Amino acid sequence: MPKILLVDDAAFMRMRSAKLLTEHGYEVAEAENGQEAVAKYQSWNPDLVLMDITMPVMDGITATRQIKSIDPDAKVVMVSALGQQTMVIEAIKAGARDFVVKPFEPEKILATVRKFVG
Repeated sequence: MPKILLVDDAAFMRMRSAKLLTEHGYEVAEAENGQEAVAKYQSWNPDLVLMDITMPVMDGITATRQIKSIDPDAKVVMVSALGQQTMVIEAIKAGARDFVVKPFEPEKILATVRKFVG
């Protein structure tokens, strides 16, 4: 069962995503900021990270850089609101492999997850 780490400071976004992914056979862990995401990545070693950009404590771009420095093969997909194109470009430069715009359609997030972990 592929492991997905959901990183978002909005609890409702994590709950919505976790429900969708677990219903489709994925194992899910959650983090509410970038700092937690880096720690959870190291301890849990997920197959894919779905990362928000704007969060307290540590933003998603910094967390992506740190995760990629720990594991250059890490698969990180940014999940961001419309109007954050500049930040998405920064995230891709930091090592993110793709991005999904919030609010997302369930099928879009599933298609993105399947693209990276099956």
